[in-house]
Amino acid sequence: MKVRLIKSWQTQLAYTIKSPYFERLSQFIRQEYGQFNCYPPEEEIFKSFELCPFERVRVVIIGQDPYHGPGQAHGLCFSVPAGIPHPPSLINILKELQQNTGKPYPKSGSLLPWAAQGVLLLNVTLSVRAGQAGSHQKQGWEKFTDVVIEKLSSNGTDLVFMLWGNYAKQKGRHIDREKHLVLETGHPSPLSANRGLWFGNKHFNQANAFLKAHGKSPIDW
Repeated sequence: MKVRLIKSWQTQLAYTIKSPYFERLSQFIRQEYGQFNCYPPEEEIFKSFELCPFERVRVVIIGQDPYHGPGQAHGLCFSVPAGIPHPPSLINILKELQQNTGKPYPKSGSLLPWAAQGVLLLNVTLSVRAGQAGSHQKQGWEKFTDVVIEKLSSNGTDLVFMLWGNYAKQKGRHIDREKHLVLETGHPSPLSANRGLWFGNKHFNQANAFLKAHGKSPIDW
């Protein structure tokens, strides 16, 4: 696996990407992509890091796995390329955003504009076998993303972490809540949303209020 990390992330993650567990993970990814159809495309596995340098991160949104359907995953959690139909969880995210901001529901499901503003769209597991949700879990990705969150918590200042659903909330143990704002709610999936655990969380408004209060520019969601 080719690790495509820009300099600022290489500096933060130099130790972990040279560790034995990460080499085992890399071997696993090479085998999986060599034998099976996997997502996202291998060159986009680290796209969230490429688009959002460490020093520019203001908000971190944590997802679980990449989408495992054709053409959906492109290295950013919850996002799909422009022109791809919106998956159910993304629909609920964009509906909540519409309620928060009053803006029209967007045509594109691409969250690239968020990444360009310093929103790190981080899946806990950065790859998946086609049609098999969770197939690349427990191979080392979770340890890698633990380190990412620990580095952001330790070396970042006044960040916003959005933890949606129990899987993401588990990452909260790596965040210093005295330094950063941690927003938690149910997962945006229809199952959670239909039980009243998603809509009305106002996370987008809360994030911007926190950023402005700490002298940072708000995100143009």
